[in-house]
Amino acid sequence: MTEKSLKTIMGFDFGTKNIGISIGQVITRTASALPAVRAKDGIPDWNELEKIIEEWQPDAVVVGIPLNMDGTESQMSLRARKFGKRLHGRFNLPFYEADERLSSFEAKSWAGKLGHKGHYGSNPVDAMAAQIILEGWMNDENNSVLDS
Repeated sequence: MTEKSLKTIMGFDFGTKNIGISIGQVITRTASALPAVRAKDGIPDWNELEKIIEEWQPDAVVVGIPLNMDGTESQMSLRARKFGKRLHGRFNLPFYEADERLSSFEAKSWAGKLGHKGHYGSNPVDAMAAQIILEGWMNDENNSVLDS
């Protein structure tokens, strides 16, 4: 499959406790949040992820890379990239990185407007963040992967 034939893309917001997931359609450049998966120190239940990937059959994956505000790498950047490489290795899917600066802030703001009470530990917004990351990546004018 060439990069130009991507139709469905799965987005991820990597975290140490939860990993947000979204599914996006290239033709509309929109995404929908899916239920997040729990993680233990950043390690997901790979069997659960496999079931989700088998169900949705994405053509590629996009993982948000949490850069510092000045664009430099952080420890979490390295861990998120490692997660993306593992997704690529386990599921043989193209892996793309997305700058996810401020996606969690935007997700919390969006959730607040929808009535979220601010209890992010018990009611996380990781899936919303994954949706924001994926839609941002698909609609980035500098993204040459989806150029037609």
